[in-house]
Amino acid sequence: MALTQKTLDFLFENRLHDDKAWFNEHKPEYKEYVIEPFSQLINDLQPAMQKIDPSIICDPRKISRIYKDARYSHDSVFREDVWYNFSRCVGNDVSPTYYIVLGRGKLEYGCGFYAASSSECALLRELIINGDNAAKKALKAYAKQDVFVLCGDKYKRSRYEGYSKELRDWLERRNFFLSYSTADGGIIFDPNLYQRIGEDFLKVKAVYEFFNKVHNAENG
Repeated sequence: MALTQKTLDFLFENRLHDDKAWFNEHKPEYKEYVIEPFSQLINDLQPAMQKIDPSIICDPRKISRIYKDARYSHDSVFREDVWYNFSRCVGNDVSPTYYIVLGRGKLEYGCGFYAASSSECALLRELIINGDNAAKKALKAYAKQDVFVLCGDKYKRSRYEGYSKELRDWLERRNFFLSYSTADGGIIFDPNLYQRIGEDFLKVKAVYEFFNKVHNAENG
């Protein structure tokens, strides 16, 4: 069961209505067009994710809720997208993760270290500067591929002007994630999308492993 235009259309229309009564009336469509194909995508990716890291959890029951957290959102009820994090942890994890996001008329996926603490970020930079082997492998893997773009907030002022442009792109960030985004229906609705994503995830395995090395060093 592949994703379809109805998947993105439902997410858009539900957010447009932003009404619990409307959602409850159309909940069967939400399950059919969003949850079922997204769950299938996660299940289809499991073999690829297990090759990358046997500890990664692939459980469609962990797909994000479509409701916003009422404690922090007072202007709307529903999210514009749904996502799944492929990580070693369950619940509100802050570990490095692969991810997939659906909504806003597009598909996004990548590898992230979103909630890295200041000490984790400091260690990550230290390992890059000192030429740590895992860091070198990560930077080489990133430079070799042409799918993902390095993202994350940067400091307002450069702190590492003595380093190459490639290294500064990493060193001057306050958080880190690799992202690929597309609105191309030929890609999003392809029944073999899971193969494309699995192959792309494998290209940056060394980055994921580097993020985990940093996370494990700081968290035991």
